[in-house]
Amino acid sequence: MSSQLFNANPTVFAASSAPKASLYTGKNIWMEDMEEDAPENDGPEPIDQEEIFDLIRNIYDPEHPNTLEELRVVSAPQIAIDRNFIDVEFTPTVPHCGMSTLIGLSIRVRLLRSLPDRYKVDIHVKPGSHQSEHTLNKQLNDKERVAAALENQALLNTVEQCLTGHGA
Repeated sequence: MSSQLFNANPTVFAASSAPKASLYTGKNIWMEDMEEDAPENDGPEPIDQEEIFDLIRNIYDPEHPNTLEELRVVSAPQIAIDRNFIDVEFTPTVPHCGMSTLIGLSIRVRLLRSLPDRYKVDIHVKPGSHQSEHTLNKQLNDKERVAAALENQALLNTVEQCLTGHGA
């Protein structure tokens, strides 16, 4: 990663004290208990905005030891869900942020690892918040570009650091 900081002095906000939602339902996974725990409706359980926010709020910024929530890069109102489509908008801390692609990639990886395959995820920057908005959005939502980026071990290691907070 470059030693140049794109935002050397970001504004840091307090993280929400709201309880963290979980995708864990508390249901027993063992076969013998399936009849007791079987839901009335056999359809998939819907995921809401707060659950998605809880998945991405603690991703760390690649430049600073702060979470995306603390930097107000992501918030619950920036997430829209419509059936199996999830739209995540994020706001870079500065209009020329060179780490925006890495932030968007980290959000995508967290959601890919956490959500069932039935969800299509679209990630984009808030309109007007980045000088290369169109190019950035195109990169973040192109399957081939994302797959190629994740084949780069150095880039993947940086994404892992953002997801775990180690090395941030």
